[in-house]
Parts: sequence; C-alpha cells; structure tokens
Amino acid sequence: MGDPKAFMNIPRQEAGYRPVHERICDFSEVEQTLSESERRKQASRCMDCGVPFCHWACPLGNKQPEWQDALYRGDWKTAWLLLSATNDFPEFTGRICPALCEKSCTLNHCIDAPVTIRENECAIVEKAFREGYVIPRTYPRNGRKVAVIGGGPSGLSAAVRLNACGYEVTVYDKRAKAGGLVRYGIPNFKLDKFVIDRRIHWMEEEGIHFVTHCQVDTAQALPEGYDAYVIATGTPTARDLNIPGRELKGIHFALELLSQQNEILEGVQVAPKERVSAKGRKVLVIGGGDTGSDCIGTCHRQEAVSVTQIEILPKPPEGHNPATPWPAWPVILKTTTSHEEGCERRWCLTSNHFIGDENGRVKGVEVERVEWIPDENGGRPKMQPTGEKEIIACDLVLLAMGFLKPEHPAYPENVFLAGDAASGASLVVRAIASGRDAAARVDAYLQKKEEVR
Repeated sequence: MGDPKAFMNIPRQEAGYRPVHERICDFSEVEQTLSESERRKQASRCMDCGVPFCHWACPLGNKQPEWQDALYRGDWKTAWLLLSATNDFPEFTGRICPALCEKSCTLNHCIDAPVTIRENECAIVEKAFREGYVIPRTYPRNGRKVAVIGGGPSGLSAAVRLNACGYEVTVYDKRAKAGGLVRYGIPNFKLDKFVIDRRIHWMEEEGIHFVTHCQVDTAQALPEGYDAYVIATGTPTARDLNIPGRELKGIHFALELLSQQNEILEGVQVAPKERVSAKGRKVLVIGGGDTGSDCIGTCHRQEAVSVTQIEILPKPPEGHNPATPWPAWPVILKTTTSHEEGCERRWCLTSNHFIGDENGRVKGVEVERVEWIPDENGGRPKMQPTGEKEIIACDLVLLAMGFLKPEHPAYPENVFLAGDAASGASLVVRAIASGRDAAARVDAYLQKKEEVR
C-alpha cells in the first residue's frame, strides 16, 4: 500500500464518456480515458484491505490490491503480470464488466466511492499491448488434442489455458469469426471489435487453431481425433414473447438487430429487405436489461424517431436498496450511456398483444399495468394484472428478455461444459472463469488417463 491516505485526499475520478451529440453519430467506443498520471492517482486510492472483498467478489479471483499498488508505483509491467495471471481477457472485462469488485470495495460501503478498478484494469492491459508486454509464447506439446466448440469468452479462455498446458487446441465456431456474443452481441460503442481481433491474432501466434463457419452437432457428431472436448456454445435460444400478433412484421429478437449491425460494421453486405433497421421508426424495446440498453444505443445511431423501453418488474430504487444489502448484488436503477442518449423508460408493464396495420406490420402493443404482491412466506412476489390497459404506438419491436438455459444430452466422460452452455446466461467475467475451470478439469482428466496407461 503505497499511500495510506490517498483514499482520503484523492476523490474517485471516472474517465467519463464522449458528448452525446458526438457519440450518437458513430459506433466508436463511448468511454474516454484518463492520463497515465491521473490513472496512477486513482490506483493509489486502494486501501489494500486486510480482507480484500474485491478479490472475493471477482469470479476470476483477480488480485486487485496487488496490481493497484504496482500501477500506483508506475510499474505497469508488474501490474500486467499480476492481472493476466488470473484474467485471460482483461481487455474485455475492462470495458464491459459490471465490476462486481467495485460493488464490494470497502470504499463503496464507506463513502460510496469505490476504487475505479474496472477502468484501471483496462488501462493496464492497453498499456501492456502498447509497450509490448503481451508477447506470444510457445509451449512444449504433450501429444494430446482438445477441441473447443464455441469461440465465445468461455471457449477462448479454455483454449488459452489448455494451450499453455501443452495441448494442441482447435476452436470451432459457427460464425465467420470467433468471439461469440462479445463480438456479435455487444455493440462496438461498448467494445470495438479490433480488441477481439488483436487477441485472436495473439492466440493464433501461440499455436491455437481456429475453424470458423463450422456448425458442430455437439449431440451427435463431435469432431473426430480429439482426446477431450469443451462445449462452450453459449445460450443460443432467446426468450420469446408468444402473444397474439407475434407473427407481424417488425418484431425481432434483440440479437437480430445487434448481430446484424456488428456484421455491417465488419463489411458484411446485407440485402435491404433483410435489414433490421430503426431508421425513421418508433421503437419499443421489451426488456429492461443490458441487452435492451444495447438496443437503445444502436437504435439512436440508426436514427430512430423515438425509443421506449418497458420492463415487467417494478422500478428499482436509486443509489441504495435496503432489500438487497451487501453482499447481495445491489438491485438499483441502472442508467446507461444509451439511456442518457434519450429513451422513455417504463416499469410494471406486461404486453397483452401486438397490433398490426393493413400491411401486416406491427403498429402498436397493448400493455397492461401490473402490481407485484409480496409473498407472505418470503418467496417470489406474485404478479397481479390491474386492468389498466393502454396502447404504445411503435413500428419496430425488439424483444430483449434474456435467454433460455440450454439442455444437453448425456455426454461421454471426456466432454466438459463451460460458460453459459453450463450455467445459462450470465456475465462475461463468469464465462471466462468457467472456461478456465473447464480447462483445469480437462487437464486433470487427461493427466489421470495418462497415469492409468
């Protein structure tokens, strides 16, 4: 701990975001950066707690106090080595992680001003790439092969760890490029895709093979010739809204918009009749989570006339929620950069049916206000319709209500699940941790098989 009083003398300073009027005109990243000197000051605020709850809260077990101290002292290389020892992709989490570590930071509980852990993390990894600390390594091979099915963050993490153990690793992905939802689901204004390309190139330099445009039937036809397999196919099935009028034109899953926009930015040509575009549309986003927020920001950049977001749950409180005290995740109102760009947000609304025009296109949704009745036994609150109905006019509806947990057959003993394929939809940081853990299980299994021989 370099400066034991820094948290008292130096206020929390976030890098902030590009001005709204500027950022909605492009898909470049909205978050700005601090100078290196200011970033080191922010790192000095870390108190090096006797019990570092930030470390406890991180699914990856990142050693935040150690690399915060190295950053404060200007030893960027040591900070990078400490960070990369537990996190295979800090350039991802440093941009899009909800920072469970910051929610657990002692300074968050004491003065509502946690250390800027996420931003510091991103600064360290970007400095590491600029200065050449991120050097591809070659590892002696042990003669065994592992296939990773799915190139999202969990699959990529498993591949990195297995490759370092000496296995010949091949990653199979059904899309044109690896990255999973980090590439095709998260907008460029949150994570520019050169960040993923840079990491994939580094992985290839380390000897990891990639096979893209390859749809693998994991239940019936796993690729032959491998000693073990990691299934990291994510949660491919979005939650649908099967109410009358669902067949109308202009109703799409959120990822239809998000994935297509990311592909267009990559140079993929999309026929006009296949475009999902918010240009000139009144947009209704159904679902109040991060995916819905991503849709809002994308629609602004596509020049939507208006954007409304509805959520079936009640509006959470701002700042603090006594119903979800630490160490529970704080269920509080989250206002993203996309919301700040302009959006009407409404809560406690359920959708009854879609309304179409004479051409078979959606023109509105009948919604009804609901109340949530607490359960006397402390269980899940019960939803009760109130009968108060109205019609929200819209000609583009985006369904952002989450994903269904995938079901899997009984696999052979040499097949291991990782990421959302195992747990259902979750955070990128948890997916990376799951991929790392799956790699450890694969290694333990194959080592044991070798001993039996």
